[in-house]
Amino acid sequence: MERGKRIGKDEKSERDERMVTDEQTGGSIGMKMDGRVEADGKMEREVGRTMGFGKDEVFLKWGERRDEEWSEVWEERYWEVMGRERRKVVVLDDDPTGIQTVHGVFVYTDAGMESIRAGLLGEERVFFILTNSRALGEEETVRMHREIGRKVAAAAEELGVEFLFVSRGDSTLRGHYPAETESLREGLEGEGGCVDGEVICPFFEEGGRFTAGDVHYVEMGGGRLVPAGETEFAKDSSFGYVSSDLKDWVEEKSGGKVKREDVVSVSLEELREYRIGEVADKLMGVEHFGKVVVNAVSYEDLKVFVIALLEALGRGKYFLFRTAASFVKVLGGMEDRALLEGADLYGNVRSRFGGLVVVGSHVQKTTRQLEVLRKREGLCFLEFSVEGIGDEEKMEAEKRRVLKEAGEQMAAGVSVVIYTGRQVRTAESGKREDNLALSVRISEAVTELVGRMPVTPRFLVAKGGITSSDIGTKALGVKKAFVPGQILAGVPVWVTGEESRFPGIPYVIFPGNVGAEDALLQVVEKLEAGAVTGE
Repeated sequence: MERGKRIGKDEKSERDERMVTDEQTGGSIGMKMDGRVEADGKMEREVGRTMGFGKDEVFLKWGERRDEEWSEVWEERYWEVMGRERRKVVVLDDDPTGIQTVHGVFVYTDAGMESIRAGLLGEERVFFILTNSRALGEEETVRMHREIGRKVAAAAEELGVEFLFVSRGDSTLRGHYPAETESLREGLEGEGGCVDGEVICPFFEEGGRFTAGDVHYVEMGGGRLVPAGETEFAKDSSFGYVSSDLKDWVEEKSGGKVKREDVVSVSLEELREYRIGEVADKLMGVEHFGKVVVNAVSYEDLKVFVIALLEALGRGKYFLFRTAASFVKVLGGMEDRALLEGADLYGNVRSRFGGLVVVGSHVQKTTRQLEVLRKREGLCFLEFSVEGIGDEEKMEAEKRRVLKEAGEQMAAGVSVVIYTGRQVRTAESGKREDNLALSVRISEAVTELVGRMPVTPRFLVAKGGITSSDIGTKALGVKKAFVPGQILAGVPVWVTGEESRFPGIPYVIFPGNVGAEDALLQVVEKLEAGAVTGE
């Protein structure tokens, strides 16, 4: 494929149910402003230990929220543009939670040519390939993404399909960045393609993640917005970072190879004033894999950007995308859909046994959700101790204990919640790669429990990205799953295929960093109620 050849060519529903982030990170944190506002609306900023901004205050600084002034004319224009769009959107998901905003799509759990061809030829505009790279070391991640880039480019050339690549990452900025997009670019260009730039957009409304003035915020309790670099997520033992300003974050994560002054920014002012041509021209100026940060605090902001993006693509540009889940929905042209109820998920498969909830995530949000769930009567709670994670004999005895009790309870129709100890465990070396390897070993132990479960659960809920991926691929053996939608905002569901260990059951993939304190309780109650109504 020569240089000039392009790989591509020319809700308001349920938002009040948004999962409000409520982390406590060891002190009141936030951002203080030095008061200087430039003509274009950018603010000089200094991170400090303050009480943080109220959400409404931040939104007012950058203009009213788009959905309060969004006109039918622009909504129609967005759908008109999407109606002409024919590129396939291939989403590489670094854990199974990237389907938080979509419905009616398939997820493939391997990146073989058979799966890639099936996705490219499918009727759906969007399909997902689960890489689970957040549970891998960087070297393996790089190799995998380079290979996937080559395979998809080769298959698309063979089938005559044009496509766009989205590297779906964490909305709180964790993961193998920039390694994933850089290696993906290498794979594409190895097949003769040309990638002009990379669009970075971690906005995720359902989880309370917003970007304004190039600063990425996480919504805390009471509508308080805190810069991402001051949250517990930035202190992740494997993927930690310091910067909240995305331009600084790119420079930080690239080790200084990309300077903040070289990062292009698409501002809220440009989007709110519908400067489509100006934004498209800005994108046309990006080359040599330059970085583009997109500010957004509502879905309507994304729609304006995508209109401009498609104009630039039509004029010959090609971009990779490093984004959270909300961007996928808009780029894929997906309409809003109501949240799923428990009765929607069972179909013809109804086990008489109890359901199973597995909690592996250790973020504080998950711990508080578990505490709320424990107050519900009629469930059996079993702690799975991983204190002996380095001792095979001790761990095997612990697995047998948990399996015996869980099996007896589920056989009696009682739903079981298995959870690991709430203390975060780190490797003795303190190295990030070793911390990640330890997390994977613990996840594998939890996954083995599900794979050895003596009865078929009525439903399955997995809390945490690595946990849910390992359970889906290793314990259940899922090769291809259908995504009917979300059971709560930001909480997706797989319907497992016939090839899986528990075919046809609803499998809820619950991200560790999403949900109000009673969200896990809400999910379990929906599933329990649905099972009762359907029997």
